[in-house]
Amino acid sequence: MSQASYFDEIIDRIDHNSDKWGKYSSDVIPMWIADMDFDAPKCVKEALSERVNEGVYGYSYAPKSLVQAIQEHCLQRYQWSPSSAHFIHLPGLVCALHLCVRALSEPNDRILVPSPVYYHLTKAPEMSDRKLDRIPFVLKGNRWSVDLDSLEESCKKADASMLLLCNPHNPGATVYTREELLAIHELAQRYDLRVVSDEIHCDLILSAAQHIPFASLNDDAAQRTVTLMAPSKTFNIAGLGYAFAIIANSQLRQRFNHARAGLIPAPNLFALVAAEAAYRHGQIWHQELLQYLRANCAYLRQRISGTRIHMAEHEATYLAWLDIREYHLENPHDFFLEAGVGISDGAGFGAPGFIRLNFGCPRSQLEQAMNRILIALDSQS
Repeated sequence: MSQASYFDEIIDRIDHNSDKWGKYSSDVIPMWIADMDFDAPKCVKEALSERVNEGVYGYSYAPKSLVQAIQEHCLQRYQWSPSSAHFIHLPGLVCALHLCVRALSEPNDRILVPSPVYYHLTKAPEMSDRKLDRIPFVLKGNRWSVDLDSLEESCKKADASMLLLCNPHNPGATVYTREELLAIHELAQRYDLRVVSDEIHCDLILSAAQHIPFASLNDDAAQRTVTLMAPSKTFNIAGLGYAFAIIANSQLRQRFNHARAGLIPAPNLFALVAAEAAYRHGQIWHQELLQYLRANCAYLRQRISGTRIHMAEHEATYLAWLDIREYHLENPHDFFLEAGVGISDGAGFGAPGFIRLNFGCPRSQLEQAMNRILIALDSQS
């Protein structure tokens, strides 16, 4: 099947227990949650089918071959070679974020989070009796970037203990440059902060930017960082539940594992099978996906050209961050829902007046959603 026909295929997900498609009525196009409407890679489906046919579904552990596949992936894409001893296999990234805050900081510690950001990075401190400092993400030129002066002011506070990064940033679609990461690391080192780096979107780079794992910067960064990654967004297998942490510091790794014991289970066997198949054999599918997403992003930018919607430079992810403040909508979510499109309201990320729109879908679906959005906004003029 060609790239165009493969990703243009409409897959009926209504009445399939889909969070994305079950949230609204069937006449609403859901463009909210980070879940693509594409068929999974053929290699993943074949590997799962083969494992299903074996017929025994007992307790499983992550095989060495999975770790090797991830290591090869990291080396090829990021020139980074994390040790197999530093891996911790998990059933999801969100639980890992919350666990990092609870295991690697103390009650009433101050947690620093560049914001607006995916809401679990701010919920993790708020739900565990920590103080939250939102570090503003600001436009520099036409690109979102963390305000380093504000970050340093928060780092100086005596109770600051941890920085939660989201790289590539969700929302905002920024890929931190090496210079930006080194500047952040210098502050983390000077003020002795632990860094938890959510890098779940690292394989979805749509620009000329290069993803650099924070822990790969230098030895000090490796020792103070917990790196969180997953194949879920890249290969559209989030529902299977697999993520992993890479923790080089043995004391941090021990504290993390001690806190998760008895609370957070190992990934299920199908998640492990799917992850290894994706990392080993999904590269052609992945490259075709990136081409399709780049074209969808360009189409979206063309459709909003000439409107009062503003979209900064988009470097990564299939999640467009759209500034609609000039329309003065009191409730953007409900406004677009009435128009037949389910979006993520920027208020949930800490930025009222913005919306996040998932363009990881067949072009015809994106076209239909944009038609509804623009017609609704035209009615406001």
